Amino acid sequence: MPHQNQPLPGARIILIRHGQPAIPLRPRTSHAEFRDYIEAYEAAGLDPSILPPREIAELMQGVTQILTSDRRRAHESARMLAPHAELIVDPLFAEAPLASPPISLLRMSVPKWAVIARLLWHLGHTPGIENYAQARDRAIRAADMLTARTQGGGTAVLVAHGYFNAMIGRQLRLRGWSRSGSHRARYWNAVTYEWKKVGA
Repeated sequence: MPHQNQPLPGARIILIRHGQPAIPLRPRTSHAEFRDYIEAYEAAGLDPSILPPREIAELMQGVTQILTSDRRRAHESARMLAPHAELIVDPLFAEAPLASPPISLLRMSVPKWAVIARLLWHLGHTPGIENYAQARDRAIRAADMLTARTQGGGTAVLVAHGYFNAMIGRQLRLRGWSRSGSHRARYWNAVTYEWKKVGA
């Protein structure tokens, strides 16, 4: 599969998950209430009282541009990390969506619902939302865009979402980028990809 031209050695792509949104994180819900919770989570902004770890803020030193999704929690996180940087907001980087599992007579915490919803999403439960193949194609385009921004050996920074960041990261690894850190389900998680290959 053809991709963008390879960057220079030393180029970096930093993928950062947004900070904690201003919404309860572990309420117990029914499947119908979880559907409403998904909508509320998508609309929520950042909780300004929970600051990013110092090491993440230090990664942003000297950064003049940050790519981010169009979700409030993402671009507000980018603004907190680098107040003077230019934000490039693009819906291309939005999270891979979830649909509430149609499981009646059951109440669970939101994180448990999310795990089940993601598993069902991979199995094809995508009522009215983007499916896995579509999200993967979007991740390929996102990796193309990030790679193109490092052609001169520079650094591209994306502040977006946990699962979709991991999907982008998989595409970068397939292209030969080396990874530092792990994609984890925690807020402000940062993973760095570096290009170390020499030559085209």
